[in-house]
This record gives sequence, structure tokens and C-alpha cells, in this order.
Amino acid sequence: MTVLSDHEIRGLSGPAGMIDPFDDTRLAKVPGTISWGVSSYGYDMRLADEFLVCDEGDTRPLDPKRFDAGCMKRVTGGPCEIPPGGYALGRSLEYFRIPRDVLVVVFGKSTYARCGVLVNVTPLEPEWEGCVTISIVNPLRRPVLVYPREGIAQLVFLRASVACAVSYRDKAGRYQAQRDITAPSAQ
Repeated sequence: MTVLSDHEIRGLSGPAGMIDPFDDTRLAKVPGTISWGVSSYGYDMRLADEFLVCDEGDTRPLDPKRFDAGCMKRVTGGPCEIPPGGYALGRSLEYFRIPRDVLVVVFGKSTYARCGVLVNVTPLEPEWEGCVTISIVNPLRRPVLVYPREGIAQLVFLRASVACAVSYRDKAGRYQAQRDITAPSAQ
């Protein structure tokens, strides 16, 4: 596998390409914002302005096989405050279409990591497409803020020398073409 460069990412992105909307730069667009866009060997995706925040007053166990979204409260706008020891689900502002010969690994941005925030996203599999659902965890004993329409995580694109035999689309994966925050499902 090889890592895609900024030039290769630009060639695969744009309207109806791998990343939409695609931003060709990675500089902070406005002073005081967290950067997003293409980087030397990746892409910094942004948060949309909607969140599902875990209701800390609800003590029922979270069950990935029978997830009850009623234990989450919907928050729009921003910034979003994540309570101490809490977590929220968000989604990427960008829509991704991953080629059959590419696997994407997602890492939290260092700006948030330096505040203790953990960003958990699973790899984006070959031929998966959609808005990325992001788990944002606050392990601290104080609230943290996350900002919509700004960078939240960096994606690194790995190209295989041979396309996979079975892609996410071939498996008809349950999270294919999601546009909203998608709760876990074992269906």
C-alpha cells in the first residue's frame, strides 16, 4: 500500500469525486479557526453543525445491538459542549466516495487531542460512501467544546497495489450512503 499525496487526492476529489465539498487548501480560513482541507498526505475533514450528545441523566446501558437513540439529545449549531466524561456523535460536513483500491484511516486532529478530546472513527472501506459519523469523547472532568464547520479529524488515504476482491458496496454494508448521524445498528 502507498499513501496518496496531495496531488493524487486533488485528482480524485471535487464535485461528485472522492470528497465533496473539497477544499484545496489546509490553512485556517479565518484567524482563530481549526484548519481543514487538503494536506501533504491527507485531508482534514470538518464537522457538520448537528450532534447527538449522550444524555448523562439516562443511566441505561448503551447497547450497540439495540441502540435507543432516545438516550441522546439532538444539538444543532455550535459550538457543541460535551459534558465531563461524556461523548457525542457528529458527522462530517464532507461526503466521501472511496475508490475500490483505497482504504482511509482517520485520526483525530492534534488541536483537539491537546485538549484531551478523543475522536473515534473506524476506517473508511473501499467503495464506502457517505458522510462520516464521528464519535467525540471527553474523558476529562470538565466540559469541552467542539466547533462545527471546522476541522475535526485527518484522513490518510492508502492505495493498494491491487483492488480488493470484496468492497463495502459489494457487501451492501448498513452504513452505505449515510447523510445523517447514524447510530449503531446490528440489523
